[in-house]
Amino acid sequence: MNATPASVSAAPEAEHDVLFRVVNRVAIVTLNRPAALNALSHAMVRELAVLLERVRSDDDIVALVLEGAGPKGFCAGGDVRALYQLARDKARDGANGWQQFFVDEYRLDYRLHTFSRPIVALLDGVTMGGGMGLGQAAALRVATSRTKIAMPETRIGLLPDVGATHFLAKMPVEMELYVGLTGATLGGADAVHCRLADACVPAEWLDGYEARLAAAQWTGDVHAALREIFVAPCHEAGDGTLASFAPLIVRHFDRRARVEQIVASLRADLEREHTQPERAWLEATLDALTHHSPTMLEVTREALLRGRQMTLAESFRMELGIVGRAIGEGDFCEGVRAHLVDKDRKPRWAPATLVEVRPERVQHFLASPWRGEAHPLADLGA
Repeated sequence: MNATPASVSAAPEAEHDVLFRVVNRVAIVTLNRPAALNALSHAMVRELAVLLERVRSDDDIVALVLEGAGPKGFCAGGDVRALYQLARDKARDGANGWQQFFVDEYRLDYRLHTFSRPIVALLDGVTMGGGMGLGQAAALRVATSRTKIAMPETRIGLLPDVGATHFLAKMPVEMELYVGLTGATLGGADAVHCRLADACVPAEWLDGYEARLAAAQWTGDVHAALREIFVAPCHEAGDGTLASFAPLIVRHFDRRARVEQIVASLRADLEREHTQPERAWLEATLDALTHHSPTMLEVTREALLRGRQMTLAESFRMELGIVGRAIGEGDFCEGVRAHLVDKDRKPRWAPATLVEVRPERVQHFLASPWRGEAHPLADLGA
């Protein structure tokens, strides 16, 4: 978008998938595909990169706010259907191929993580996949009473990417494995508990943020002033439920256990007496680990463990290789077909069970397809 905020009228700007305006020296970028829960197309990723450079080069701008249009979602992730079609068409290479989408997305996310000015992400509503890649880069991540955070990629034959092998490591390892493998959906308070949000506020509190922003003074600590605008008064929007399951998560998601062993542990535990909420949690967790892609569950487990020892740039490089193998020779197309295209909910994974996933197959997915400087993200950072 080339027009300046002052020269753009409401009607034509509504046609854009990314909106940009400046309020009192703060740039506001709005993902504007509410009917698609603001899912990211390749064009949107490219536009966001252009706008980020525009903000970086404007010395008058003191901060950046990322938000989603509509009340239902910040960003539901990447445009998986478009990626599926490209994969079906064998359109990997070139400027518009599926590989370049991930290269561009990861570069954008990395630039957000390393941006020189404070970023605020309003994680209101559905915030999944690519939305987490954007949101987790922010210095202030604001969840709400409507927030639904998840990294559900193993369900469609991918792994939690967009830097997830790095940012999920903020949690204890057992919680990271639980969230990353099962794709469990977290509410706002749970997101704070898991260190994936800095605050949780009632959704209505954000409705008037522009008026508070317009009245702000930027003479002192900008981050503190932003927190006053977006968090204060800091009413928690209800209590989370995840903390109550922490003992079960620690018991079953041992870092030394393969997913096959975690499943066996859950099954054995279901034979014991439990409260109704505990039994429901055990059943839901077992259901996820026995229905998501067996290969990508084991690959994801290993990638999450490796990511705990990696820099952000190293995590992005590892994820790009894994995603490439998952789309080019793995379960991705079948997962999307089953859950989003045909919607029969009966993916034919290859192999079909965890028992059949060979260690050498897992290592193949984790081995980089590129050598050194040939990696598309070789220059990303240390």
